[in-house]
Amino acid sequence: MNADADPSSKEDAPDSYGDFDFIVVSNRLPVDRVSGPDGETWRRSPGGLVTALAPVMAKADGAWVGWPGSPDEEVEPFDHDNMYLKPVPLSTDEVELYYEGFSNATLWPLYHDVIAAPEFHRTWWDAYRTVNRRFADAAASVASKGATVWVQDYQLQLVPQLLRQARPDLKIGFFNHIPFPPLEIFAQLPWRRNIIEGLLGADLIGFQRPSDASNFLRCVRRFAGYTIRQQQVNVTTEDGLSYVSRAEAFPISIDAGQIAELAQREDVIERSKQIRRELGNPDTVLLGVDRLDYTKGISHRLKAYGELLEDGRITVENAAMIQVASPSRERVEQYRLLREEVEGTVGRISGSFDTISNTALRYLHHSYPVEEMVALYLAADVMLVTALRDGMNLVAKEYVAARTGNTGTLVLSEFTGAADQLRQAVLVNPHDIDGLKAAILTAVNMPAREASRRMRLMRRQVLQNDVERWSQNFLEALEQDQAREQTEDRQQTPDREQS
Repeated sequence: MNADADPSSKEDAPDSYGDFDFIVVSNRLPVDRVSGPDGETWRRSPGGLVTALAPVMAKADGAWVGWPGSPDEEVEPFDHDNMYLKPVPLSTDEVELYYEGFSNATLWPLYHDVIAAPEFHRTWWDAYRTVNRRFADAAASVASKGATVWVQDYQLQLVPQLLRQARPDLKIGFFNHIPFPPLEIFAQLPWRRNIIEGLLGADLIGFQRPSDASNFLRCVRRFAGYTIRQQQVNVTTEDGLSYVSRAEAFPISIDAGQIAELAQREDVIERSKQIRRELGNPDTVLLGVDRLDYTKGISHRLKAYGELLEDGRITVENAAMIQVASPSRERVEQYRLLREEVEGTVGRISGSFDTISNTALRYLHHSYPVEEMVALYLAADVMLVTALRDGMNLVAKEYVAARTGNTGTLVLSEFTGAADQLRQAVLVNPHDIDGLKAAILTAVNMPAREASRRMRLMRRQVLQNDVERWSQNFLEALEQDQAREQTEDRQQTPDREQS
């Protein structure tokens, strides 16, 4: 490569670099457009990722690359809350093909153990490649020499390799927020090697669970032919560039301090009491909180609860259940059908067991602000998290963080990443309806002393390992990997600067 084309020398290519030392790349920008009396403005999105990275952005010259949320719209870059935001435009067709298509009707079901059948369409794949290149180009344009770029999630799995090709001077991290499937399932993807090579463009690839990292490395060995040593892959590109890519688990968490603080606010506590009064002050309140998604096991949970009512082992006079199912991907056919199925089940349970005075099941197809969610957590004696497959499940951790009095019981699917950390929950296989019913009864009838012991241990884990610590651990590991690789390069070629 000649000097004029070498992107590792700013003096030779002064126009090749941006102004920012730390860049986050995600499908969406960390802001939402809101309308007010002064017209449209931007408001920071809720969520742990934004919360975790905001301090990093404030300390560094930080930029965030993502889609602003409206198709067929060009939005100029702008500053917001100590961040420079670089919008990436998407057309209506690209939203349909890249996002609703390849990301959410191919990758999402494939990565969640084929709970629903994935679809494989070449036009979707073509759109995915096109959009990933646009994101990579946008990130490269704002990154300073030697900057750190952290790419987020399954919608952008080709970006690391595209970034490395354009800017080998960068430190590149990738974090996969959803599960990574076993080799036997990933093998179905026609573009499996392309995805593997795309991810291997990162110096560090983070996953929720050790099993996800192991699944990925097995796929690397099988479909890309690389040798794996201590979770490291020695990669050599077509133009002769060599580097090390490493895969490791970095379980994500929540802003535990914020949740615990809200749980002690008088207005939130009073709202939790009001919720129980509105349900008729039952002895036990059970709660489920999910996006309306087929991976969340909502139908299994409702089936188990309905059978407990039929068996008379739970009565509507003594117990009530709240199911929050926030809207999700309503333009996708599978989600529309799921909503019809869930609402039909809710109607049958309510019609069969409600009385004038008592509600068996309160179903809420809405999204709620965090204050209302914490009030629901405080109102619930038993939290039901029965996902069929989940990268982490932060609702489980939010419930634990909110239980500042060390009360309450968590029923948790063993197929969630959270099950690795919250071992004191009542762990369950949600496919086993009889086992799920038994787990619910165990939680409902658990002695207060035992419930308190379990909750205290879980709260310690969540509070000590919050989302800020997660981001610090990942970024520190990325820096260490880069420093180690540079040291090894100098040891192998001590006279490189003189050559």
